[in-house]
Amino acid sequence: MRAWFRKRYLDLLGSIYIYNEHRGYTAIDDLLAAVQARWPEDHELIAKIDKHRADEHKHYLMFRRWFERRGVMPYALDSAFGHIDRFVEIMFRSSIDGLDKMQVVRSDRLFARLCRIISLTERRGYKQVEILLENSHVLSDNQLTKIFRIIEQDEPSHWAPYDGWLEAHRQRNDKWWERLVDSFIHSELLFLKLPVLFLHPSLKRRSRFADEEDGRAPLPEPAMAAIH
Repeated sequence: MRAWFRKRYLDLLGSIYIYNEHRGYTAIDDLLAAVQARWPEDHELIAKIDKHRADEHKHYLMFRRWFERRGVMPYALDSAFGHIDRFVEIMFRSSIDGLDKMQVVRSDRLFARLCRIISLTERRGYKQVEILLENSHVLSDNQLTKIFRIIEQDEPSHWAPYDGWLEAHRQRNDKWWERLVDSFIHSELLFLKLPVLFLHPSLKRRSRFADEEDGRAPLPEPAMAAIH
């Protein structure tokens, strides 16, 4: 029973993370194009967002290879299990795919809102990784532990470009109700959606990895030696 619980837990955990990492780098790809169009001269901001995108892609590949080594596919999860999906949906009343990134970037007010959402999401992710690195099931898997340690190292740089833009443009930091929405989304996943997934008798697995289906040109392969 304990072995089944551990396997189920890690399968679900990995499936949620691989979904969110794929969502992260594909959404940032669209955002980066909009930022480059509005502020082509702001090389520092562009470089920091580009690093964020590259890290999310690297993390996605790490989880993909973790699944490949285990000989199973991730569970077929959708945007209901994406933190940034839910945040954007609540704050913009639009899916990430339906959000006009160029329109958002053209408006300081809307871009500031998006910056706060991304910053809160990344900070939430960092706290969650710290918790997972004390989890006995995670620590029992050496490769997964290594993945989360790499994410822990990368994460602080991910909210930096958005906080930096807010400060440079004298925009307000996150508001109390935005923090409340962030907490609600996290609690919804942890205490409602995850238990339902755990007890679901016939969860379907993906037939192909997300990057094989998204129709995007593949990003350059990052140096992966550290995660093998």
